[in-house]
Amino acid sequence: MGSRVTIIGGGGLVGSCAAFSIQNSGVASEIVLLDVNRELAEGQALDMLHSAPLLADQVIRAGDYSDISQSDIVCITAGLRRKPDETRTALINRNAELFVSILDQIQSVGLKSDAIVFVVSNPVDLLTRLAAQRLGLPANQVIGLGTQLDTIRFRSLIASTLQVSPSQLSALILGEHGETMVPIWSAATLGGLPLDKHAQWNPASANMLFERTRKSGAEVISKKGGAGFAVGVAISDVVDSVLLDSRRLLPVSSVQQGKCWGVRDVAISVPTVVGRCGVVDCQPFELWPKEENGIRASASALAQNWQLIQSYA
Repeated sequence: MGSRVTIIGGGGLVGSCAAFSIQNSGVASEIVLLDVNRELAEGQALDMLHSAPLLADQVIRAGDYSDISQSDIVCITAGLRRKPDETRTALINRNAELFVSILDQIQSVGLKSDAIVFVVSNPVDLLTRLAAQRLGLPANQVIGLGTQLDTIRFRSLIASTLQVSPSQLSALILGEHGETMVPIWSAATLGGLPLDKHAQWNPASANMLFERTRKSGAEVISKKGGAGFAVGVAISDVVDSVLLDSRRLLPVSSVQQGKCWGVRDVAISVPTVVGRCGVVDCQPFELWPKEENGIRASASALAQNWQLIQSYA
């Protein structure tokens, strides 16, 4: 039996780039684009359909909420765009009502018992927790994109600065997808070797690269209006891990229950094993003390911001 991925907000930049990246991976057998602008969703689906002969044999079409009831993954990308000088958390009030209306429509048609709800809309950590509570789903079935995008931005910028192969660079961002995100320098490697032993490495570079990563979203927004390609690839990577039951360790967001560094009752990015059931496990690692403290501080900030949105739950 094939796998269906439905993208809510599939007509927009993020949703369409995610759809095209999922099409390129060839893992999903059906991709459904759902958008408030039906004609835009139809246009995106048609454009993707035209590329199918050189990619994969898939059903690609525009749809509506009735398609969700038979979807294996429901990916929510719909939402208002962040302004260049606006933090992700400042989007709370502007996006919460729209997000709740989407969740209510999902509830009205129902989900498959093993469906995964994949939240991309910002502020992603708060909306991931909101989705889990309002939909009444087990925590493992609701995943937020979290710092998956920040992590690949981080790796790309480090590799570009050092002029090394991006695919050989391993580095993580954990915590909030926002101002309090935490770089995990203790685990950064190049070709399996410690990154801080590289001849061109220095602390000043580390600080500069992290700051640019943290501000990358705003930088892209100011130059082209919003992120598309990188976030699409980041989304597709998570979708692949779910549909293939790959059980890969990814920095995605989910509601925590205390296993990782004592963090609980917030949705936040920790090292997460992702498979067909969504969150298979969360795996804490030994970090530098300042990294652990940073993740706890990030969780604390998210808990405070939850006060602004919990009435919607």
